[in-house]
Amino acid sequence: MTHRISRRARVLAASLGAGVIVPFAAAAAPAAAAAPQVSCTSSKAGLATKLQKDITTALRGRAGTVAVGLYDRTAKTTCSLRSSSAYDSASVVKATVLATLLWDAKKHNRYLTTREQSLATAMITKSDNNATSTLWKQLGVTKVKGFLAAAGMTQTKPGANNYWGLTQITVRDEQKLLALLTAKNSVLSDNSRAYELKLMGKVISSQRWGTPAGAPSSVAVHVKNGWLSRATHGWRVHSIGTFNGAGHDYMITVLTQDNSTMQYGVNTIQAVAKAIHKDLVPTASTTSASVLRYVPTANPQEAIPAVPSAG
Repeated sequence: MTHRISRRARVLAASLGAGVIVPFAAAAAPAAAAAPQVSCTSSKAGLATKLQKDITTALRGRAGTVAVGLYDRTAKTTCSLRSSSAYDSASVVKATVLATLLWDAKKHNRYLTTREQSLATAMITKSDNNATSTLWKQLGVTKVKGFLAAAGMTQTKPGANNYWGLTQITVRDEQKLLALLTAKNSVLSDNSRAYELKLMGKVISSQRWGTPAGAPSSVAVHVKNGWLSRATHGWRVHSIGTFNGAGHDYMITVLTQDNSTMQYGVNTIQAVAKAIHKDLVPTASTTSASVLRYVPTANPQEAIPAVPSAG
């Protein structure tokens, strides 16, 4: 009996989704990361060099493993770092869950039900785990994989046995998702894209940290974050966001792991975000109210949800 209980504890510690501290999963001390090699390109003279330098500077001395993606349609600018490295998704996968739901509804020529809208709102704006589990089970992994194939997100691997928080994601695929949400395409309808962006624009204040840090007030912000502690690689802390305004249309993904605390990961992401916003939209002030309104929760702990069924 003792063996079975301890094994269950280990499974739970390894498998719970995002936004959850597993009390018996001790956070690992961050390991020193190799010097980041950020690669940037741009149609605007000097911008790629500046972004590469400033993102590298933002990451200098930071422990842990960080992956970064930037794409600005307006300035035809991209930056990438470890774009194909896989990370446990934590709550970031919730943006993919909603996109799958909207894609499937479009295929069946129907609107979301009132129930689905309620679940989607809780899942995105409050990062509600129970709502996510309900929608994940309703869709099933087959439909999730169908959306991923349609979206060209070939590096994303859904979590097994309803453990959606352990879906494997990469910067490359998250940037593909954000690109779908922000431009006309054949995968998601215009109404679907607008609906998901609307919810990402209404995330509760305690979860609007990360990639929005440093964004000027003239830029519309849509964000989804994720955080998860496990026995290996410490805290995973992620943030994806889209930004439109001030003559720019861009998206940022920052994925991190090997963080000693959630706050350490948040600080790393926000250092990168501030550098990007400053370089793309130079009028942005790093001390403006637009930055200060994005403050992470001081208490990231949430109630541990029920262990998903094996079905």
